[in-house]
Amino acid sequence: MSTDPAFSRALGERGWIGMAWPKRYGGGERSMLERYVVVEELLAAGAPCGAHWVADRQSGPLLLLYGQEQIKQALLPRMARGELYFCIGMSEPNSGSDLASIRSRATKNQDGWLLNGSKIWTSGAHLAQYMIGLFRTGPVSSNRHADLSQFLIDMATPGISVRPIKDLTGADHFNEVFFDNVRIPADHLLGNEGDGWNQVMTELAFERSGPERYLSCIQLLIQMIDSADRDNERHTVAIGKLVAEMATLRQMSLGIAGMLARGENPALPAAIVKDQGTLVEQNLPEIAHDLFGIDLSSRGGPIASVMSYLVQAAPSFSIRGGTRAIVRGIIAKGLGLR
Repeated sequence: MSTDPAFSRALGERGWIGMAWPKRYGGGERSMLERYVVVEELLAAGAPCGAHWVADRQSGPLLLLYGQEQIKQALLPRMARGELYFCIGMSEPNSGSDLASIRSRATKNQDGWLLNGSKIWTSGAHLAQYMIGLFRTGPVSSNRHADLSQFLIDMATPGISVRPIKDLTGADHFNEVFFDNVRIPADHLLGNEGDGWNQVMTELAFERSGPERYLSCIQLLIQMIDSADRDNERHTVAIGKLVAEMATLRQMSLGIAGMLARGENPALPAAIVKDQGTLVEQNLPEIAHDLFGIDLSSRGGPIASVMSYLVQAAPSFSIRGGTRAIVRGIIAKGLGLR
């Protein structure tokens, strides 16, 4: 997703960031379904929402739930104005989506906390002013989910360094982030010490359930519809099936927005939407090639250009929000299969 700080500020001026947040924190106190409609239209149009995306989708809601009051008052209105950008520090080298195995550590001292370790695949860390990071605050035990805590981290703090990672498309929105004796205030602990795992599960439900779980490849589907031969039965059947799958994913995703509005825990259905959305999106370029025989080397026309990008970008869709194996493990557990 591309970034445009001016566009983010313009959305903030319209009240389209933090729409469901309380007005006292700069929000609009609109419903989750109203927010869903706005986000869906922005994604379908390919709007450059990357700068404020994480702040609006998950960091703001997480601060509302677990942040100290003075932090909410200081940061949330600026986030709603499109001025503050956030990144998420979860995955680590040699851990991937197995968050319970992280080794980065936060040690309590007389002034607050001392952070050491590293994070990887941190989208937008090179632009973000803040990170919400998961660190181990106690000894590793047989219960790997215990003694994990989340922290609000000012990315300008001494001891933090960011190293970009280029993906297949040549973009460098992924990053490694290193923490070398990084000092943060005591009130930057989010929630209670040791509650990090439950907080992360709440956060990932926000990340896995939105319309971005099925709209990342929408431009390719639009181009396929525009390029289809109405008299070609293969085109009709294949594209009809894709549209039906997209419509089903949309209804599932809307259902989760309703759950969030009612204060319910959508962890299981969010994992299902994430898994199925990834399958549909990663299959799209292959189906397009099968139907239209596009020569990507020639980059001929809009459909070839879109497909060329997605062939390179789609493999990463399995990783964001949790790998397929992790997500399916959550689904199996939630259904009582393990």
